[in-house]
Amino acid sequence: SSRAASRALVAAVVAAARWVNGRYEQYLERSFPRFYVLHSTFKTGIQALFLEVKEILRIKSKMSRQRLSSQQLPYREMERLRQVGVRGGDSVASWRGQFRRDVLKAIPIGIIAIPPFANFLVIVLMYFFPRQLLIRQFWTPKQRLEFLDAYDGIRRGWYPAVLRSLQLAAGALPEPRPRELLQELCAQVQGGARPHLAQLLAVRGLFSGSLLALNRLQVDHVRALSQVLFLTPHLPAAFLRHRLRSHVLEIRHLDRALLLLGPGQLSEEELRAACYLRGLNSTHLGQAECRAWLEQWLRLSCELQASEASLLAHSMVLLSLNY
Repeated sequence: SSRAASRALVAAVVAAARWVNGRYEQYLERSFPRFYVLHSTFKTGIQALFLEVKEILRIKSKMSRQRLSSQQLPYREMERLRQVGVRGGDSVASWRGQFRRDVLKAIPIGIIAIPPFANFLVIVLMYFFPRQLLIRQFWTPKQRLEFLDAYDGIRRGWYPAVLRSLQLAAGALPEPRPRELLQELCAQVQGGARPHLAQLLAVRGLFSGSLLALNRLQVDHVRALSQVLFLTPHLPAAFLRHRLRSHVLEIRHLDRALLLLGPGQLSEEELRAACYLRGLNSTHLGQAECRAWLEQWLRLSCELQASEASLLAHSMVLLSLNY
């Protein structure tokens, strides 16, 4: 009897809280529509974060139960681990650091929002410091586009450095014919043309056993590539090369899983995210153009071996520069 009364009291309190919250949201929507958008984004972000935690725990449980590595997962599960993971990671342990940082970043916002009507303070923080204080789940759709454009502008700022380093390395190659092919390819891209898949495959041998292999690139060259791939350049050369190779091979594993799924199975949001990860700013392109570009990328990726990771890293610049 006492337990039933307690449950009834809890249910009544919850119902009253929902009613008050509903009236509060109606007031915000009517009186402060711009703040209401941020308020709704905050609520949606909390729900998305909770669902993401459940999804990660489910994937971890599946991997432990079936003794699977991350490379054996289906595309969407592998991509989910990558999204919450450290860029460049290629193991289950690698995504824990970023996921922990995201959770720690969200905890203060959650604590601030606990007191009644403290959402106003959270909204102010979301309005003025979205990138600094909030994780991606709490960005508005408009902010997501703005931030993707900003990040793409940062990586495009490093494209000239990559091309200059590539031309210098090409000039030092001993074989005249491969050297000329690579120099022509660089000149063509700098002139505004887009390279063909056959042109990239024609120089593939240069990127595995010569000065253009990842373990033989100049340090400045590796740093520029790391910036393009959103990897920190502030590490010793050996660590830079290792992280760069791990990141590129992670994308290669994703490519193979995507081929098994079929690129046509991707939603528009998944398609744009896949292109963006591989170097193309897909925020302002049509869906058909994104799909054609991704199919070209997948054809190239599946032709290459792990030892040709350097070509795959450079292809992110060569294939997306003039889009």
